[in-house]
Amino acid sequence: MSIRTNPMKAVPTLLKLLVTVDKQAKLKDLKNELTNIKDLFSKVKKNEQDLLDKLTKVDGYLRNNDIPKLMEDEETICKEIKESTKKLLPADQIPQPEKANKEATASPPSTQQSEELGVIEKNYESLGDTEMKCLKSLLHFPENSVMKRRNIILWWVGVGLVEMEAAKENGEYVFGKLMDHKLIVPDKYDCVNKLFKVNPLVYGIHESRKKANDEKKPFQTYSEIVTSSHHSDSPACLALNKLKVELSDAFGSKSNHFRGIFNTGASYLIFGSQRMAKMKKLQVLQLGRWLHASPKHHIEVNSEEFLKELRDQEKLKYLSLRGISRISQLPDSIFQLKSLETLDLKACHNLETLPGDIALLINLKHLNMSQCYLLDRMPKGIDRLKKLEVLKGFVIGSSDKTPCKIRDLANLSKLKQLSIHIESGAILGDIGPELGHLSELEKLKISWGVFHTRYSKIEVKLPQKLKKLHLEGFPGQHIPEWLKPDKITTSLCELYITGGKLQSMDLQGYAHVSCSLQIIRLKYLQNLNIN
Repeated sequence: MSIRTNPMKAVPTLLKLLVTVDKQAKLKDLKNELTNIKDLFSKVKKNEQDLLDKLTKVDGYLRNNDIPKLMEDEETICKEIKESTKKLLPADQIPQPEKANKEATASPPSTQQSEELGVIEKNYESLGDTEMKCLKSLLHFPENSVMKRRNIILWWVGVGLVEMEAAKENGEYVFGKLMDHKLIVPDKYDCVNKLFKVNPLVYGIHESRKKANDEKKPFQTYSEIVTSSHHSDSPACLALNKLKVELSDAFGSKSNHFRGIFNTGASYLIFGSQRMAKMKKLQVLQLGRWLHASPKHHIEVNSEEFLKELRDQEKLKYLSLRGISRISQLPDSIFQLKSLETLDLKACHNLETLPGDIALLINLKHLNMSQCYLLDRMPKGIDRLKKLEVLKGFVIGSSDKTPCKIRDLANLSKLKQLSIHIESGAILGDIGPELGHLSELEKLKISWGVFHTRYSKIEVKLPQKLKKLHLEGFPGQHIPEWLKPDKITTSLCELYITGGKLQSMDLQGYAHVSCSLQIIRLKYLQNLNIN
């Protein structure tokens, strides 16, 4: 067999053959030379793969039409490609004219940075009053703090810069303008443009102007309010910035005027008796994790009693308990907050029970119960939440634990995003066909909490307006029939598959048939074999 058929074995094969002719000729120099390059082909292959990885990254940006991100990462990508090329070719064989030309025409780094800084300064100065205040309100967080778009807009609501009633319209407008001016930029580690941060150049620009025009913060921190007796003209927002926070009568009346409370760094929340009941102006209560990358941010409360004190909060529209430990149940009073529009219970790992009927939350638009792993039943009345747009963490278990079923959700005419979690005992026949009746649904996530392959035999009818589908922990070994390329007849353009037992998938099939899929993301699939 020719050594060309397997380059990896070429050198070891020759070394073995040299041993057989050792009596005829010593050939010591040749042996040494071959020994020195024994691992050469494997290193070359690794370097080839490294270069291909860099090129695949560029290909992904182009295919997804993510040109702004490509422009932002151009310098880094070029550097990576050059480094990979150096590993594959001798220095004298690397093409020089293009490099020389680039060196001749490109501006020195300092000049380029100066030009970029000049553009950002001009954009900064061009902002209107509201846009400037919104931007400055973000500068009080540490540099490079990463936040979701929705949380940034929520912060503006909390500090009184955007009205809750117009948060979506006005907040999106301000956010879009700051993005267009590159004052807010996508996080470079985020491949789907959901995470953002303030452009680092803005901090220096702001500092150089702050001395001449020092403005008050649009919020107070916990550490300030407990050490100061002055509280006239106090901002409308409170940031809980200390590791241990005690909201008690020691605050006096200083905390009663707040319309927004945000947990920006507290891990231990201690609530004094009737303290929350006295905060009658609250619209936003973000006690859970807020900044991105905060799963490491451990939060626990001393008691669940403070939740009962929220019953008379007539103005409360946003309540987040995300990631808070030691909350095992929600009191009935939470489901009586008729102004509430968002209830975020994500990752409340100790939460076991919810009140029996949720129908009184007549204005609820966003309900997140995902990653509440001890929660095994849904409350009644979800199907009567006519304004609901987002429902996450809908648990499907045995029939006696699921009073509200998928078919009941067809009554929710505004529902655009749904995530369901399949538990042991789920009746699959009640799930798949009914999903097709959710006429306005655009995003669907199905996760499995069971690993038996029989739970993969779910026949799903995809809603006609569905754009994104995410399967998490799918227990089947093969792509289900309803998801094969020739069966996708909806507007589906994104498919994510994360974890599970999937072994085979015809990726080429999705590329060569006239299906609408544009993006396929596969993660944590250890058994997957792709030709």
